[in-house]
Amino acid sequence: MTAATRLLMLLEILQDRPFATGRELAEQLGVDVRTVRRYAVALQELGIPVQGERGPAGGYRLAPGYKLPPLMLTDEEASAIVLGLLAAERFGVGVGPSAAGALAKLRRVLPAALAAQVSGLEETLGFTHAAQPAAPPQGEAVLRLADAARRRRRVHVRYTRHGGEESARELSPYGLVFHAGRWYLAAHDHGRDALRTFRVDRVGSLRLGGAAQPPPPGFDAIEHVSRSLARVPWTWEVEVLLDSDVAHARAHVPATLGELDAEPDGVALRMRVESLDYMAAVLARLDRPFTVRRPDELRAAVDALADRLRASARR
Repeated sequence: MTAATRLLMLLEILQDRPFATGRELAEQLGVDVRTVRRYAVALQELGIPVQGERGPAGGYRLAPGYKLPPLMLTDEEASAIVLGLLAAERFGVGVGPSAAGALAKLRRVLPAALAAQVSGLEETLGFTHAAQPAAPPQGEAVLRLADAARRRRRVHVRYTRHGGEESARELSPYGLVFHAGRWYLAAHDHGRDALRTFRVDRVGSLRLGGAAQPPPPGFDAIEHVSRSLARVPWTWEVEVLLDSDVAHARAHVPATLGELDAEPDGVALRMRVESLDYMAAVLARLDRPFTVRRPDELRAAVDALADRLRASARR
């Protein structure tokens, strides 16, 4: 390695670790302790605040709070980032246009050989899952909500509901959940004094407030959001008793689609759906006997599906 490469390696190590002894750095760089000291001085002369401690266990650190942009990526690290950004775009995980922007910047600084390989990857990579329709929020909103949840602080936001009505909300954020191309916030709504789920892409202005209300004991943001999505008030409220166990039913009915409760005679499945034909197809995929509790119209939809299947089998 050249001296310049070792200098950059030293900087990488100091970014990754809060403190490293001179001996540890010398071993990693393949030089002696005196050379490490010269490298530290060279970084200081470039304006990088490297702090040193003398003595047998002395070493080096970057000044607290000082941040540096990434300076070097191995081919494997660059490839991992490209793959992650491609997958984020495909499955709707990206926050606004940030994934595409980051990928474009990375392409511009890749070495020519690696850039050619990455282009080949983009042109030939295929996904078995269809692209996910997404409603990406603003990256700043995601970061500020996550920070408020971590620091247990309230937030004051402008929120737009599904129908377009805008309102002011005071929230205690508990966690962010990504599902099916959308970001959701699990939070306590102080105006309604209740747990609620919010679409992050519908959050407008955001201001930090005072101390948050603590979450309920054992609160799980994923479980809360899943249950909220399963209770979206579609046209039909369905309840069916399955001759099954919860594990089998859950393998076919995600928590975001339906609620499952074990009962002495089986498993109660409760769902809200827009189409009873869709519900009939869900029950057919379960491949278990069931009893329709409500609505009665579901029985007709199941009969109609059975008739269609029988007609196809006789062709």
